[in-house]
Amino acid sequence: MDILLIILCILLLLALLYLLAIRGRSGHKGLKDLRGWSYAHRGLHSEGIPENSMAAFRAALDGGYGIELDVHLLKDGNLAVMHDSDLKRTTGCSGKIEDLMAAELENYRLEGTDETIPLFRQVLELYSGKAPLVVELKVSGNNYAALTETTCRMLEDYPGVYCLESFDPRCLLWLKKNRPELIRGQLSENYFATKNKLPFILKLILSKNLGNFLIKPDFIAYRYRDRRSTLSNRLCMRHMTGVSWTVTTPEEYDTAVKEGWLPIFEGFRPNPARRNDN
Repeated sequence: MDILLIILCILLLLALLYLLAIRGRSGHKGLKDLRGWSYAHRGLHSEGIPENSMAAFRAALDGGYGIELDVHLLKDGNLAVMHDSDLKRTTGCSGKIEDLMAAELENYRLEGTDETIPLFRQVLELYSGKAPLVVELKVSGNNYAALTETTCRMLEDYPGVYCLESFDPRCLLWLKKNRPELIRGQLSENYFATKNKLPFILKLILSKNLGNFLIKPDFIAYRYRDRRSTLSNRLCMRHMTGVSWTVTTPEEYDTAVKEGWLPIFEGFRPNPARRNDN
């Protein structure tokens, strides 16, 4: 009987530690301004309108959508908007975007169009508070601090609603320490279903949101198809906001909204009137 009691106490203690580990920060007042919007993944891109291009961002704004976009730190300290560090997929050129200067971006055409790699400040000037921004911080090597600080500095006088997110928890830790007033979110997915080479313990922590107690995110941004792969997501959604990426059909969109996730969409145009009003 004593052994059973000890085992029960240990299990209860582990359950308590688990619940504490996945608990983020709740109640940020700015989250209400992010709700009620649909977010175009890398802008409203389509045939002839490249992802993360000014044309895609203009199309999203004209369509009444918020946007999700990716920022990289350039060699000269400016910020460029692009998903990949490698230039090959979107420009056909070799090299890394972090090795470029701002003045060089106009030499790189996106997906064979006349669109070039935008600077982050150009997107801020375009949107100017007209719709919310979900800004993903794309870390290269150990530049997380410089990247996060530069992004925050560029957003200091921005008149609109925005939040910052990253797969790299170091960015969230920097924000927690240096800019705690900003809305921050942890990007994640089921790392056990991907081909990444992360150590098992990191896959476990990141997939199960076990680092929330340390970084205290305001929201979790989880891959749509993986959202039910972990109990942690369902528990987190009880006290935190969830962002679902990337929904690719109207059916997925409706499911995500019904479940309470803020939808980041791609490949179709949801009716802005069908926004998430939770």
